[in-house]
Amino acid sequence: MPLLEVDNVSKHFGGIVALDAVSFTAEAGEIVGLIGPNGAGKTTAFNVITRLYTPEKGDVRFDGESLLETAPSAIVRRGIARTFQNVELFRRMTVLDNVRVGAHARHGEQRPEDVLFYVNLHSVRYRPASELPYGTQKRVELARALASGPQLLLLDEPAGGLSHEEVEQLGTFLKRLRDDFELTILLVEHHMGLVMNVADRVHVLDFGKKIAEGTPREIQANPSVIEAYLGTPKSSIIEAYLRTPK
Repeated sequence: MPLLEVDNVSKHFGGIVALDAVSFTAEAGEIVGLIGPNGAGKTTAFNVITRLYTPEKGDVRFDGESLLETAPSAIVRRGIARTFQNVELFRRMTVLDNVRVGAHARHGEQRPEDVLFYVNLHSVRYRPASELPYGTQKRVELARALASGPQLLLLDEPAGGLSHEEVEQLGTFLKRLRDDFELTILLVEHHMGLVMNVADRVHVLDFGKKIAEGTPREIQANPSVIEAYLGTPKSSIIEAYLRTPK
């Protein structure tokens, strides 16, 4: 049984169909990529899973049990943690206190100080989050999520604002993170190189519909995926990656 099952989920905002009968799964221990052009419905899917949005149709099951009756504030206690596309921290609080919030939310097994050592932030633990560079703030957000001791970690564009070298380091780090914390990771990311290098499976959304799923190699060769990216600001990224010799 998959750890996460998104089953035939639809979500509308007025006349806009953000998700149209979307289904996908994540098995325990996998890194699963969720990709698609801007506006494809990726962050909406995250918000449905974490109960910020309620779908008009379908179900979301975690470890075999529906999440739809779970309050957003109780999602962390179920074993699901996330980061956000735009960093969401308590900006006036210190780095350590931000991470303590994550630990308190579920009383995870990880001590906040130990998590900060793991993500290489212990030296700035007493600094206010607002004083840190954007990339460092994203690591604080990740540390806060890890401190809750999740089974499922949802990462929304973790490579945003990172340099090429930092993206490569992030890929190595995500694989180690999955193994060290025994996590399942669902990854929304526009950086195709990162997704294709770390994901075990990839699901592709376009205009709220799932148009493909498979291994990274299968997704790279899928005509529907290539067509979905053409004409978008991100098309050059995927085209360049698909042309790079492997």
